[in-house]
Amino acid sequence: MSDSRSLRLAGGRLAALSWGDDGAPTWLALHGWLDNAASFSRLAPRLVERLGIRILAIDFCGHGLSHHLPGEGDYALWDYCHDLLDACDDLGLEQATLLAHSMGAGVACLTAAALPERIGRLVLLDGLGAVTTEAAEAPRQLRKGLLGHRRPVSPAPRYPDIKTAVAARVAGGATPIDAETAEPLVARNLESLADGHWRLRTDGRLLRPSPVRLSPDQALAMLSAIECPALLVEGEAGILGSRELASRARAAVPRLERRVVPGGHHLHLEPVAVAGVARAIVDWCRT
Repeated sequence: MSDSRSLRLAGGRLAALSWGDDGAPTWLALHGWLDNAASFSRLAPRLVERLGIRILAIDFCGHGLSHHLPGEGDYALWDYCHDLLDACDDLGLEQATLLAHSMGAGVACLTAAALPERIGRLVLLDGLGAVTTEAAEAPRQLRKGLLGHRRPVSPAPRYPDIKTAVAARVAGGATPIDAETAEPLVARNLESLADGHWRLRTDGRLLRPSPVRLSPDQALAMLSAIECPALLVEGEAGILGSRELASRARAAVPRLERRVVPGGHHLHLEPVAVAGVARAIVDWCRT
């Protein structure tokens, strides 16, 4: 994990990885859906060295080494805002700089919109705002969520070795990812079993459809309420690009700067792309 240190936050509920000196200015890092704190294991050391900061990456609830939700509840995007705020409170961060990828960028944007006094800067990695559902499609989305909740959660996948688990992530990921990029994520998401196999730690409920999503207009209203400076670093082969809603989202954020660099959706973890991501962030911080 590139000289990272492990710790627990929020009364032990959240697991985290930290890079850099404890006394340095702290950035809080937020990973994407089905990922974990190891998402930043290649980017964080570069930023720590060049900016003199500390980066602390949390595992969102249900991911990595963090606790799963109790009972039978589902995970909603805005619920992760509490993971972020609990971590900030534990760390004594009255106002935080956030380094956030994909779903984590959505959490960061929602928090910055609702509680602008708590967020000082945003560095967003191939993600901006929330996944949305058109208002007319809300009943259909609710149906999917209700039926999905009532289906039993599938047992966690088991694998004979880590290589096989990585291959499964590469084959079944929501966005394209190669084995070298995926390996840190998969390794942190696995637990060893007594029979020599490996099992995913990830809460299976994360795969359930969301019963409710923001509408596009609601999502744009959230983005327009962000007051702090924001940098969006996109991969040339990422998920945003020239899509109409992505263009509208970028235009909605008042103080947004955009940099497009070589890489895919996990550009900050891709060995061939991470240096370019680091340069873009460092240049922005120094301007």
